[in-house]
Amino acid sequence: MYLGHTIQALGSLLASSTRPVDCPGDEASQCSSGLLTMHLTELNRECLLHLFSFLDKDSRMTLSFTCRQLREVFLDPCLWNLLHFSSPCQLRKDNFVLGPSLRCLSICWYSSRVLQVCNIEDWLKSSFQKDICSKHEKLVSTFLSQVCYMCPNLHSLTLSGCAHITDQDVISVLQCCKRLRRLHLENCVRITDCCLQGVEAHGDSLEEVKVDFCRNITQAGLQSCKLMRPAIRLSAERSADMIPDSEPEEKAPLRKSLQKFLHFS
Repeated sequence: MYLGHTIQALGSLLASSTRPVDCPGDEASQCSSGLLTMHLTELNRECLLHLFSFLDKDSRMTLSFTCRQLREVFLDPCLWNLLHFSSPCQLRKDNFVLGPSLRCLSICWYSSRVLQVCNIEDWLKSSFQKDICSKHEKLVSTFLSQVCYMCPNLHSLTLSGCAHITDQDVISVLQCCKRLRRLHLENCVRITDCCLQGVEAHGDSLEEVKVDFCRNITQAGLQSCKLMRPAIRLSAERSADMIPDSEPEEKAPLRKSLQKFLHFS
């Protein structure tokens, strides 16, 4: 949304703020059709926060550069109780504010790159694929570490397509954000049963946990979590039915046995 569109949208929201007046003497020249128009910056802080809430992150930032008062509204943590990112690269921008008012956070990356590059086991990636991953593999983990220290009142966390986050990233959030109620992990291939053990140990406030399409989650891990935390609504679509990763050294004995079998047969 460009600044012109932003101002136009705010203008329509402010239409109800205009009021009829009687224009005595010289003030008549300042009035148009008997209406006195209120400037945006004449609104109080509460109204400005409400108007900013209708804008996306980029529009908020653009508008905040117009004057000091609007910049202060942009930097108010109360404005940022919900954050959504559609790719890890958006985490590099400075068009948002992290603070104790954040309640809902979602990072959802629905991209073919996730399936074709990021989701592949590290030992199977080509040098080109590793180079692609190196440009963003630490972004979400670093961002979550900031959330741990700056957003203690987080209630809901959704991570989808974040193939590089680890069990420890999620466990750290559980340890620091004691009020977390909803955790949804989808297509996060490095998440294992250790994450569920973290839910068991630190999920005192959790009400719902989803681990969908996380191939390294096992049925045993799910059963243990259900047993230890029966009050949590736990679901795992396809996770325990997928083929988990297997380290190369784990395959070596099988390969050697097969070679011996073929040699003596």
